[in-house]
Amino acid sequence: MPRLIEPVTLSGQHAWLEPLGPEHDDEVRTAAADGELWKLWYTSVPSPDKTGEWLAIALDMRERLGAMPFVVREMRDGRPGKVVGATRLFNVDEANRRLEIGHTWYAKSVQRTAVNTECKLLLLTHAFEALRCIAVEFRTHWMNHQSGAAIARLGAKQDGVLRNHQRMPDGSFRDTVVFSIIESEWLTVKRHLQYKLEQPRA
Repeated sequence: MPRLIEPVTLSGQHAWLEPLGPEHDDEVRTAAADGELWKLWYTSVPSPDKTGEWLAIALDMRERLGAMPFVVREMRDGRPGKVVGATRLFNVDEANRRLEIGHTWYAKSVQRTAVNTECKLLLLTHAFEALRCIAVEFRTHWMNHQSGAAIARLGAKQDGVLRNHQRMPDGSFRDTVVFSIIESEWLTVKRHLQYKLEQPRA
């Protein structure tokens, strides 16, 4: 049966997104080790001994729930280089043409670079222009202030906060902040992201 999201590779000047597969295990482990990202308690970045489990869960979400997990490669001299992160299209509501972008993390060496901005531009363009979505959501932990600020900088608007939304692995409760971009806002957000990518960087 056809799915809303079929496997696709998305590429730009700074980032290359390809569908996640079992063959990416070692590269994901290396990327997550850049900055020891799993030590951030409010994120779900896999530790070196949990990469296989993380990958299996992501692929199961793809098969059972219609999600599309990607690895992110940094473009070098016009060619895709090493894996520097991961992201996912998920929480797919095909009937209402909505989905969420999340499960996103980047190696410390590419944080605050054009990679994240272009990844979001590529994913949103695919969602709104190829998949004809009417809304795209972003969610983050209430305590992940850096992520919340980054989502707002994209042009997404905060919808609300889901209190005690989830139980974290350590037993604590997660308040989830929900943001979205809707179809009528897309052209403005697209131009904003394109403008950000056009700015010179130090």
